[in-house]
Amino acid sequence: MDFKKIFVSHKERILTSIALVLVALAVAVIDNTLLTWLVLGAIYLVSFYEAMNLFEIKEKKYLVYALALWLAAFIYPNPDDLFYLVIIIFLSIMVHKKDVNYRVLAPFFYPTLSMLFLFALYKDFGMGTIVWLVVIVAGADIGAYITGKSIGKTPFSKTSPNKTWEGVIGGILMATILGSIVGLGSVELNISLLVSFLVALSSVWGDLFESYLKREAGVKDSGAIFPGHGGMLDRLDGYLFGSIVMTVLLRGLL
Repeated sequence: MDFKKIFVSHKERILTSIALVLVALAVAVIDNTLLTWLVLGAIYLVSFYEAMNLFEIKEKKYLVYALALWLAAFIYPNPDDLFYLVIIIFLSIMVHKKDVNYRVLAPFFYPTLSMLFLFALYKDFGMGTIVWLVVIVAGADIGAYITGKSIGKTPFSKTSPNKTWEGVIGGILMATILGSIVGLGSVELNISLLVSFLVALSSVWGDLFESYLKREAGVKDSGAIFPGHGGMLDRLDGYLFGSIVMTVLLRGLL
C-alpha cells in the first residue's frame, strides 16, 4: 500500500482530521465544564446554522434563539429538558398568531435536541463517557469503511447508495468491540456491551438521516467549514443519534 500516495491524494482531509483529533484530545484532557460547554456551543451554533440552510430557513433570529438556549443550558441542571420548553413556547406563540410553521422547528429537533443530550451526557456521567461515545461512533465509521471497501456488495439503503450491508455490519461489530472495552472503565461488561451495540446501531442511522437531509436539500455536504470533510453536521451525523441513545440508556441502566 502506497501511504505516500494516499497522503498526497487526501492531504487536506488528513490534516483536517489530525487537527480535529488534537482539539478533541485537548478538551478531553483538560476536562473543564466551562471549556466543554464553550466548545460544544461553538459546534452547536455552526451545526444549527447549517441545519437552517438545509431546511431553507432564512430568518437569522432563530440563530439568536439557539444561542440563548445554549446559554441557559450551562446553568440549568438538565440541559435536555430545555428542548421541551422551547418547543412548547414556539408552538404557543405560533398558534396565538395563527401562523404555525413546523419547518422553523426543524433545527430545534436536529441538531438542537442531540447537542443538549450530549452536554447532559457530559454533566451526568463525565468526560470518560464522551470519550466512550467518540470511540463507538469512530469505530463504526472506520469499521464500515474498511469492511465496505473490502467485501461490500449488498446495497444497504437507497438513501445512501454507497453504503453496503457488509460495511454496516462490520462497522457495528468494530464499534461494539472497541466500545465495550472502553466502557469497562465506567460500567460492568454486560452494560458496556449492550450500550456500545445500541449506540453503534443508532450512529449508522444517524449517518443515514444526515444523508437523507442532504439529498432532499440537493447538496453534497452540509457546509464547507472543514477542508476535505464538508460541514459540521457531516462530522457529527453519527453522534447526533448516538448521544441521545447513550444518555437514555445510561440513565435507565445505572
